[in-house]
Amino acid sequence: MFRFGLLTSGGDCQALNATMRGIAKTIYRNSKDKVEAYGFEDGYQGLIYGRYRKMEWGDFSGLLTLGGTILGTSRTPFKLLDTPEADGVEKVPAMVKTYRKLKLDCLFVLGGNGSTKTANRLREEGLNVIALPKTIDNDTWGTDMTFGFASAVDIATRCIDELHTTANSHRRVFVVEIMGHKVGWIPLYAGIAGGADVILIPEIPYDMDNVIDTIRRRDEAGGRFSIVVVAEGAISKEEAAMKKKEYKKKVAARVQPSVAYDIAEEISKRIDHEIRVAVPGHTQRGGEPSAQDRIFATQCGVEAARGALAGEFGYMIAQRDGKMARVPLEQVAGKLKYVDPNGELVQEAKLLGISFGDE
Repeated sequence: MFRFGLLTSGGDCQALNATMRGIAKTIYRNSKDKVEAYGFEDGYQGLIYGRYRKMEWGDFSGLLTLGGTILGTSRTPFKLLDTPEADGVEKVPAMVKTYRKLKLDCLFVLGGNGSTKTANRLREEGLNVIALPKTIDNDTWGTDMTFGFASAVDIATRCIDELHTTANSHRRVFVVEIMGHKVGWIPLYAGIAGGADVILIPEIPYDMDNVIDTIRRRDEAGGRFSIVVVAEGAISKEEAAMKKKEYKKKVAARVQPSVAYDIAEEISKRIDHEIRVAVPGHTQRGGEPSAQDRIFATQCGVEAARGALAGEFGYMIAQRDGKMARVPLEQVAGKLKYVDPNGELVQEAKLLGISFGDE
C-alpha cells in the first residue's frame, strides 16, 4: 500500500487543484501498490487537528481548470510554530502524530515560503515531505517559476489594459495597486505587459520627483494620460533609509489605505490631472489558471509523484533554466527570491522609457 497526504497552505492561487491532479494521477497510474490518498483540510490546521478526507481517483477529475483549492487553505505562521494553539495543542507534535496515525509514505505540501519552512521542520522531525512551489508572488528561492504567478500576472495585466481607454478619455493618471508586499515580480511583469509608464516595486526605492517628472514628460510629448503601477510594498528612498522599527511605525500611522493612495495624493498636489486609484486586489488570486500555470502545475505534480514513488523525499520541486529540478528543503527554507534592480528585464524596461522612480 502506498499512502500519501496532500495539503495546500498559505494564500490561495489558481493552480493548486491542477497540481494536486498531477500528483494523484501520476501516482495512481504508476504505483505498483494499491494507493490511498488523504487530503488535509485548511492547510496545516488539518494536519494539526486530524481534519482530513480519504480521497479516491474520481476526486481528482475535473481539477485542471478549477481555481482555488478543493481542500481549503489557511495560514499557520512559521514563527508561531512552537507556540501552542489557543486550545493548548502543540502544533509540531500534533502534525507528526496525524502523519504517523495514517501511516503516510509521503506528505505533499503545496505552499509558499512560510509553508516550505514548516515543511522543512517536518522533514527534520523525520517525516517524508515533498514541497511544491505555490505563490502568486514568484518569490520562492531556488525556482525560476512558481505556480499561480502566471495567472496573477494575466489578471493584473488585464486590469491595466482596461484602464488605458478610460484614462485617455478623461486625461487621467491612474495609480494601480498590484500585489507584492516584499517583492515586485507581479507589478514588474504586469506593468511591462500592460504598458505602464511608471512601475514602483519594493526592491527599487523611488523618488517622488522622478515619478512626477515622468508624468510631466508624457504631457509635454502630447500624452493624455499616465499609468503608474505600484506594488503594495513600494517604498520611497526616504523610507528605505529609515530603521526597520521607524518605518513600521510610519506605515502603522498611515492615514490612507495603502501606499498607492499616498502616491496618488502626492501626484494630485503637483500635476494638473484627475487622479484615480485602481486596486484589483484578490481578483489576482482568483479564477481559472492560465494555460502556462496549468502546464507548470502539472509538471510539478508529475515530478513530485515520480520522486515519491522512487522513495526520494526532503526537497522542493523547482524549475531551473527551463528544466525541472529538485532543491533540498534546507536550502530553500527561509529565503526569498527578489527582483534584481540591475537585472535584464528591469534594464530593458528602462531602455523602453519606463520609470522605476529611482532616476
